[in-house]
Amino acid sequence: MNFDRNVLDELTQRAKESPRLRMNLDLRNSPEDGSQRMLNALQPGTVVPIHRHENTDETVICLCGRLEEIIYEEVTEYERVLTSGGEDVVKKSSFKEVSRQLLCPADGIYGMQIPAGTWHSIYVIEPSVIFEAKDGAYVP
Repeated sequence: MNFDRNVLDELTQRAKESPRLRMNLDLRNSPEDGSQRMLNALQPGTVVPIHRHENTDETVICLCGRLEEIIYEEVTEYERVLTSGGEDVVKKSSFKEVSRQLLCPADGIYGMQIPAGTWHSIYVIEPSVIFEAKDGAYVP
């Protein structure tokens, strides 16, 4: 399979029509392939929750468009709360933005490697297609 402009345009159109505003194209050789390789078309407004891949780095290469990879750190706080039995301590986790990396091939910024365990998300500025690769079995 060749990844020409027609393939990217078709995938971008499918993302535009999707309720999630994104669509991926699985590039594995078979369901038994133990890797994750895909093209992912992303439209502005898509929501990619903050997440991490604990056991694998993630390679992201932007083929077209403009987006930001956002890196976070997890912040843990403990709060005392009154209960009917007295007082309890509750653990609360939140995320603090650490950095943003623009990915835009027109600007010569093509991709990045996200280390295993790093909390991250994506903010899509204009319709984009990225290539993603990770270790481990793909779960749709």
